Amino acid sequence: MVCKLFRVMAITGLAVAVAAGAVAANATTRIKDIARVMGVRSNQVIGYGLVVGLAGTGDSSQSVFTQQTIANMLQNYGVIINPNQLQTKNIAAVMVTAQLPPFAKSGDLIDVNVSSMGDASSIAGGTLLQTPLKAANGVVYAVAQGPVSIGGYAAGGSGGSNNQRKTFPTAGTIAGGALVERSVPTQFYTDDGTVRLSLIRPDFTTARRVADVINGKYGPGTAQAVDAATVVLSLPGSLDIVSEIAGIEELPVVADSRAKVVINERTGTVVMGSNVTIDAVSVSQGGITLKVAAPVPAPTPALDANGQPVLDANGQPVMNPAPPKQPDKEEPNIILPQSSSVADVVKALNAVGATPKDLIAILQAMAAAGALNAEIQII
Repeated sequence: MVCKLFRVMAITGLAVAVAAGAVAANATTRIKDIARVMGVRSNQVIGYGLVVGLAGTGDSSQSVFTQQTIANMLQNYGVIINPNQLQTKNIAAVMVTAQLPPFAKSGDLIDVNVSSMGDASSIAGGTLLQTPLKAANGVVYAVAQGPVSIGGYAAGGSGGSNNQRKTFPTAGTIAGGALVERSVPTQFYTDDGTVRLSLIRPDFTTARRVADVINGKYGPGTAQAVDAATVVLSLPGSLDIVSEIAGIEELPVVADSRAKVVINERTGTVVMGSNVTIDAVSVSQGGITLKVAAPVPAPTPALDANGQPVLDANGQPVMNPAPPKQPDKEEPNIILPQSSSVADVVKALNAVGATPKDLIAILQAMAAAGALNAEIQII
């Protein structure tokens, strides 16, 4: 017997999240939500800088690189000083990171993350000095500067149970803290109008469906699925390729996925997709026996020696007697009929005092026996 697993359910002690019915299993989504245009991507940039204006929470003299950085910076302004004579308690050396979004132009502002490198206890209230941000090729694409925001708070003394900390005071952000100085060239189509779509979750069935939907809208040969992750679009002679891609991204498609059961052993949460099925099986775990009953065979007509149906006095076929019902065992036993859903399984297990550990063990046993038609992933 095969049980379709659907509904969303949360039960005390056992938490199960499942796709909301057969309709959700066949729900459509936009192509832009499951695929991206190849060549359109962000780029990582990084820089090394100083945060100044700290209230004695900066790096100590043990952070030699902070002293050397300050001395080098002051030298650029004509101030020559011995690094060993510097007091750095109001300054912290930091690494600055950011994501340069696609199509970012010179003059755009982007957010940056600031993280302490030395032994500073906090960079709250500090200001990041001008810091060039480079990509992996060594080219400067943005410059960061501004006041660092930590968010949350840290309160209390040097020790004890009264300490409260809602954030990491050695890392912060600067909203719009980097000014883009150079744009990254983005080439998302070839000269002959070829565009490639890359599926976020590679799947052969989904790739074929995407190609079929596009061909159905724009004509045969417009799209071709070349592998599980790539769909090639041919848009030759298009005067407005941006509008063409925008129209393709809005097309609805039914994305397919592998049947999977995700289990969080720490919280006892089990997430199942609507395409997960269970065959007839009997599992015993910790004194609990769970049976998913096979469908009752349909009654068959009795046949005579010539293979012809036997008729009663009213001319109706005589049916063979149904097989006798097997007696239930005396041990705790859960028997579910063919129409059972995953909600019924969880309710029954919860009713007999099953724990999240029992549910997880039962699902794993079903998978090991080949009765759970899904991949199990434990997180």
